[in-house]
Amino acid sequence: MSIRLDKISALIKDELSLIFLHEINNPDIGFLTITNVKITPDLRNAKIYFSIYEKEKREKTLTKLKEMKATIRMMLAGRVNYLRHIPELDFFLDETLDYVEKIEKLFKEIHKNDNENNN
Repeated sequence: MSIRLDKISALIKDELSLIFLHEINNPDIGFLTITNVKITPDLRNAKIYFSIYEKEKREKTLTKLKEMKATIRMMLAGRVNYLRHIPELDFFLDETLDYVEKIEKLFKEIHKNDNENNN
């Protein structure tokens, strides 16, 4: 990715984080964190990856974000008015933390088994 795309992705990530923190007060969304933004080279589309702490709300949050993406895009356009085009936003659930948690659990089991075998 080019430096320009990296900067624009970081800007969009920061602005979306602020939008969710201060402007969107929807209980269906819950507490979410924007983890990554990947933007296409033509700046027309952006993949927004988010994580949400409450596992039971993940699918409901993803559905709600997809419903609200036009509104969120308009809010983003109001904050980032020096870009010629505001990209279309596509939201995706970032499951990296679940993967990390699963690996940590496996490591703990391995160490537990090693300790039992050594005694």
